[in-house]
Amino acid sequence: MSGGRVLCRLEDIEDGGAKGFYWGEGTRQWAVFVVREDGRVRGYVNACPHLGTPLELLPDRFISADGRHILCSTHGALFEIADGTCVSGPCAGECLTPVEVHLDDQDRVVLRDDAFVTI
Repeated sequence: MSGGRVLCRLEDIEDGGAKGFYWGEGTRQWAVFVVREDGRVRGYVNACPHLGTPLELLPDRFISADGRHILCSTHGALFEIADGTCVSGPCAGECLTPVEVHLDDQDRVVLRDDAFVTI
């Protein structure tokens, strides 16, 4: 794969962790986060399906204390890392919106050009 918006280097996200990315302004603002697990990356829109609020209260705090789930800090909802499905909380059964990310040949995390989502 080639093309897209470079978000960071893989090494900027510790394994088992996540990192949020914001850019733009006004009605053309974008927010996503990337989770790294076992050297793989997965991207999601940074919005809880319950009310659309950002998932983290503190920068880059997307993962539950036990490291097993993505956590919505506002409502306590828990989401599967692998597919974004909510397994506990007010939006149980709903899913985070995935965005396509990949690693390029320089171990950079890249968001596909047409994956941008307005918040």
